[in-house]
Amino acid sequence: ESTFATVRLRSKRSRNCGSRATTLAMVFKLLQSAEKRWKRIKGFSKLELVVNNVRFQDGEQVNDQSDRTAA
Repeated sequence: ESTFATVRLRSKRSRNCGSRATTLAMVFKLLQSAEKRWKRIKGFSKLELVVNNVRFQDGEQVNDQSDRTAA
């Protein structure tokens, strides 16, 4: 589910129900309440490797050393 699914649902239903400032305040409060339910990223130390296109398999880093033998 998207991070902004809660906000999208509520803001679509309440469109044109107030000023821009009121809508922004509502969205801010919705995000604050949704933030309490977000899960923390556990492998944040590996994010740099993911951004640099390092391959992982089953949570372990894969070295690209090929063990193929010529036939």
